[in-house]
Amino acid sequence: MATSSAIERLTRLKQLLKIERDEDFRLYNEMFLRVNLDERRKNGVTWYPIKINNEELGQGELLHLELERTAYIDKPHQFSSGKNVSLFSNRQDEVLEITGTIKSVSKNTLKLIVHSDELPDWCYEGKLGLNILFDDNSYTEMQSALDEVINAKHNRVAELRDMIEGLIPITFDTVKEDLIIPSLNLSQNRAIRHVLSVNDIGVIHGPPGTGKTTSLVQAIRLTLEEERQVLVCAPTNAAVDLLTEKLTELGIDVLRLGHPARISEDLQNSSIDGKIASSPYYKDIKSLRRNAEEYFRMAGKYKRTFGREDAKQRAAFYAEARNCIKEARLLEDYLVDELFKNSKVICCTPVTSTHRALQRKRFNTLFFDEASQALEPMVWIPLLKCKRLILSGDHFQLPPVVKSVEAKRGGLDKTLLDRCIEIPKTTVLLNRQYRMNSAIMGFSNAYFYNNELIADETVATHTLVNDEESYLSKTIEFIDTAGCSYDEEQNPETLSYSNPKEGMILFKHLQQLLSDYTKSENTESIDIGIISPYKEQQEWLRENLEAYELDKSKVLSLQIKTIDGFQGEERDVIYISLVRSNEKQEIGFLGDLRRMNVAITRARKKLVVIGDSATIGANPFYKSFLEYCDIHGMYRTAWEWAD
Repeated sequence: MATSSAIERLTRLKQLLKIERDEDFRLYNEMFLRVNLDERRKNGVTWYPIKINNEELGQGELLHLELERTAYIDKPHQFSSGKNVSLFSNRQDEVLEITGTIKSVSKNTLKLIVHSDELPDWCYEGKLGLNILFDDNSYTEMQSALDEVINAKHNRVAELRDMIEGLIPITFDTVKEDLIIPSLNLSQNRAIRHVLSVNDIGVIHGPPGTGKTTSLVQAIRLTLEEERQVLVCAPTNAAVDLLTEKLTELGIDVLRLGHPARISEDLQNSSIDGKIASSPYYKDIKSLRRNAEEYFRMAGKYKRTFGREDAKQRAAFYAEARNCIKEARLLEDYLVDELFKNSKVICCTPVTSTHRALQRKRFNTLFFDEASQALEPMVWIPLLKCKRLILSGDHFQLPPVVKSVEAKRGGLDKTLLDRCIEIPKTTVLLNRQYRMNSAIMGFSNAYFYNNELIADETVATHTLVNDEESYLSKTIEFIDTAGCSYDEEQNPETLSYSNPKEGMILFKHLQQLLSDYTKSENTESIDIGIISPYKEQQEWLRENLEAYELDKSKVLSLQIKTIDGFQGEERDVIYISLVRSNEKQEIGFLGDLRRMNVAITRARKKLVVIGDSATIGANPFYKSFLEYCDIHGMYRTAWEWAD
């Protein structure tokens, strides 16, 4: 009877996942299938026409293309790295297409890896376009994983399922209190000792700037002293790349699984193709393939009308070619098998953990980073292969994306991290942060973390300048646009919001800040990030940045992104444009407080927030934030910069 409650919840979760998948597909249809080509181009889900600027054969014997759109170049788009797309030709008699995966993308150009080693002839015969494809694979894998968890009986999957439900107690080994890594702080060492004592489920809770990834990779390193191999996952390719990089820096042999388009250029050596290319046997594989090509070429010289001897010779050439290909594949398969057998860490996204070479493999431990961003069924995909689960993340930062209101209301956005933190004794908190000045940390610390965080002495008092009289030394500024009539504007096509007048204030403040910083005695260069929760505002800011003369003599970098784009990153100075300004006090997306927690914790030395207090002040979170700025920072009015 006890187990039935777990099965009932997971069965309901499966229904919610189907609701989410159907909503996702409905939105895709609305933007794509049910509208004409012109509307799709306006919606940013189709590029047409495009031109091929460059093509070359890359790793994995896959074709790499550089593409450029030549129409609607002023429109925002929804293409992003890692997405699957179709390259198509709109010939009158038929629609022809070939699929690929986006490697990288900018405003009007992108790099595409085609799932082939050459383009078909039709790609050179007319106008080409690019469509975003609906990716059903992740939903299929999540549903399949839930089925296995629901039906599990008398095995480790069933035990883990019931532990997460609170039906079976979790257990721990004796903590190795004498284990100390000198380069880590007290709470990080405590976290690693905790991980090593876990028999079933453990959680590293890492608030912003507390060295969560540093702690996790050290825990993996020490676990490998006891275990031959571990599985390491994260919900995004960027997070998997970071883990791969950090583990490789420790000298750990990592196999990074994934499509070449989704793996960072710097980490290609850790991929299957990269490791095969560095193998001493690689020259033999290349030689066999070259021989096969030569035999095919020689066989092709024979015409259809030839004698018996010629036919024999032709058949012999083809047989030799096929033998060479077979030998090359056998050698390659052997190398791949050895990689999966001997690599200390297999690092991938959850869906990639279904790779055919991993189907029968089993691991003792799954390390899952950025677990706050993963739907529960997503974590179950790799967990089915493992006996022990270590989650790492912060349930007060970015949540998973759930598009269906009904699915969200039903609890689909409650993650496995949320559930496991509720289990007694599972969680250890990292409490010393190395990013923010104490004042920048203070609001988030009080609102989300019960004032348990401590700013390390290396960052606690650092500011842009040491002059206490200068506004540059103030670590927080709130610039209030209330009463200025800086009303928000909604794009009728994307339904996203912008606020150009608020953007102008931001640039004028930035202009002044850079000018005054250059005049100060500081010699250090700084990096700057500009954040807006709304893509429409982000586009406006990017398009208008060059209109303002900015003194960049002491600027290392200046980037404009959405909140999600800055996840895991930090800057000396962060500007946040809140955008919303209306009489109804509607704040929409700003109500996602976990995302706002990410935004306000990216700055090291100075945080500048611009918004309308009359619009946001009715919300308890923003009311508290405005009061905090008044007491601990600078509360200013936009009238100071108004023309």
